[in-house]
Amino acid sequence: MSGTSISLAEAVELTRTGDVWLFRGRTAADRAIQMTTNSPVNHVGMALVIDDLPPLMWHAELGRSLPDMWTGHHQRGAQLHDLRDAVVAWGTRYGQRAWLRQLEPPAGKAMEDAALRTVARLDGTPFPSTTRLASRWLRGRVPIRRPEERDANLETAFCAEIVASTYQDMGLLPRDRRPNWYDPGRFWSGDDLELETGARLGGEISVEIPTSA
Repeated sequence: MSGTSISLAEAVELTRTGDVWLFRGRTAADRAIQMTTNSPVNHVGMALVIDDLPPLMWHAELGRSLPDMWTGHHQRGAQLHDLRDAVVAWGTRYGQRAWLRQLEPPAGKAMEDAALRTVARLDGTPFPSTTRLASRWLRGRVPIRRPEERDANLETAFCAEIVASTYQDMGLLPRDRRPNWYDPGRFWSGDDLELETGARLGGEISVEIPTSA
C-alpha cells in the first residue's frame, strides 16, 4: 500500500499494535528537530491496539492538551493517547502531515504484553530540551560495550527513543544500540531499518486528516 492515501477513519480501523505513525511539520520547532536529528520527519509514535480498547498512540511530546490514557492526567513527555485524537491534534493544531507504516507480520500477544510493560515503565518520562536532545542523540551513536550501559530507565525521552525502547522490549530491535541512537527518520522507509525476527515495516501510507474533529 506504499504511496497510497487513505482517510483517518480507514487508518484507525487498519492500524495494529506495533504500527508506526510518522509526522512532518513546517514550524520552526519542527524544522529544528528535523535539522537536529538529520531526519525527514520530526515526530514518530507507535500504535497500541489492545482487545476492545480504542486504538491508542504511544509517543512523547511537549504538549499536554490530551489526557493520558494510562494515568488519566494531562502531562508532558511520554504519553498514551487515543490514537484518533492524537492524529487530529497533530494535524490540525500542529499543522502536521501524517503517514502510517504497518508492522509485518502483526504483533502477537507476547509483543503486546511487552509493549504494555514498557508503557507502565516509561509513561510520564519528561521530554528533553532541544539542547539535551542534540547531546543525547550524539551520545547515542557511541557503541555499547557492556549490556548494563543500556539506559533502562530513561531520564528524559524523545519520541523516537520511546518507540525504539518499546521495539527493543518487543524483540523487534537489537539491544546493542541505545534507544537514543534512533531519531524519527530511522523509522522512515528511506532508512531501511532492519528489524529482528524477520519483521518489517511496510511503506508509508499517507493519512488524510480531517480539518475539524
